[in-house]
Parts: sequence; C-alpha cells; structure tokens
Amino acid sequence: MNKLFGLNGLFGFLIAVVLVVGLAISLGYVSVLVQQKESTNHYSIDRSAVEMKDTKNTQYYKLIKE
Repeated sequence: MNKLFGLNGLFGFLIAVVLVVGLAISLGYVSVLVQQKESTNHYSIDRSAVEMKDTKNTQYYKLIKE
C-alpha cells in the first residue's frame, strides 16, 4: 500500500493513460485538418505516360490551380 500512488502505481498508470489518450486525440485532430485541406487540392495524372516502377513518375503528377 506504500507505493500504490507512486509513479509505478496508480498515479503512473493514470499518467500513461492520459498521455496515450491525449496523443490519440491530437493525432486524430491533425488528421482531420490534413484531410480537410487536401480535399480541395485537386490534381491530374497523365496515366498513359506512367510506368509501373519508375522514379520519374512524379513529373506526371500536376496540381490543378483554381
């Protein structure tokens, strides 16, 4: 009972739970913000020129400016 509320006891468990839940909430919030930003970022790809595995495929990705 002496170490029940130490860092290795309930208090440490609560700190770990709060950190994990806080991290999950913050990453979820950031992912929603990124999705909202990228949902209006339209692009086109020249599919006839793209090869299966080629390092130059990025040149066929073009952002459509509005």
